[in-house]
Amino acid sequence: MTTTAESLKPLLWEPKNLVRAVQAAGVTLWSWNVDTDALAMDDHAYDLWGIPQGKDVKFEDLSAHIHPADRDRVRAAFNATRAIVGAYEIDFRIMIGDELKWISARGQGDDTGMVSRIMFGIFIDVTGRKQAEEGRELLAGEMSHRVKNLLAIASGLTAITSRSTETTEDMARELTQRLTALGRAHDLVRPIAGQTEAASALLGDLLTVLLAPYDDLGAFSGRIRVSVPRMSVGDSATTILALIVHELATNSLKYGALSVDTGTLDVSCSAHDEAITLVWTESGGPPVSPRTGVGGYGSKLIERSVIGHLRGKIDYNWANSGLVVTLKVDPARLAE
Repeated sequence: MTTTAESLKPLLWEPKNLVRAVQAAGVTLWSWNVDTDALAMDDHAYDLWGIPQGKDVKFEDLSAHIHPADRDRVRAAFNATRAIVGAYEIDFRIMIGDELKWISARGQGDDTGMVSRIMFGIFIDVTGRKQAEEGRELLAGEMSHRVKNLLAIASGLTAITSRSTETTEDMARELTQRLTALGRAHDLVRPIAGQTEAASALLGDLLTVLLAPYDDLGAFSGRIRVSVPRMSVGDSATTILALIVHELATNSLKYGALSVDTGTLDVSCSAHDEAITLVWTESGGPPVSPRTGVGGYGSKLIERSVIGHLRGKIDYNWANSGLVVTLKVDPARLAE
């Protein structure tokens, strides 16, 4: 028997096959009695919300799973949907145990399609899309922050160079050298795709490249002193550590010891089986005061890098003599 398009047509319109299409798209279904506040959902919606299947559900039951920061907004939005003309869409976060999900609720407003005081709509898990959006926003913020820092660094390096040179020719030559060194240091924050040299970088060499632009007399021979044991830094950790040191040096150039010609910076390191400790000690600079509030973007960037990528911790000691920053990182992560 030959299968024809005409013979397959009933299969295309069979309700259970259309339901399969809805499930394949990750769409879950709900209906809401606007008078009693009762909700009915399909099995996949119950699973999405982490609620036992078949349980009688009202909006307040779902509300208990909505992220506290979104709960009032979602409640107000649902109540307002009846007055909205046309389709509506509400995105919000829910908590299933320790897991956070982003849900999109969609339907028709203005009582369109209402049957016997019941409205209809769908839930869709949009967690992946939201995470991608947050990643793009984070990247945009990070790049904006770095551009501003580079402009501040260029200004600071110009001031440093003017103190150590006597003629415009000398200043131009030395400033060019510093900016070239800064470019090499910045490359470590965003290594070229396929680059393999950084995989076997030594910690001392890495710090030499990163701190060379800020030293009045060249790396390690002037007011920046580094004492670290011989150890390798892996490709991934090189990028993260470069970002951290770059951020600390920028802050020092703007506010700390490197902002004045009398300031000095000592970077030391000790290695033990359980942790590698890197200590950043500034002295001879302007008076420092403890940071107030949650800190700026740069501070958050450092903390996220140390805690998230290096499985470590960072402590700030706002001593009268100058800032002391202590980083403790997992040796295994430093080698990655």
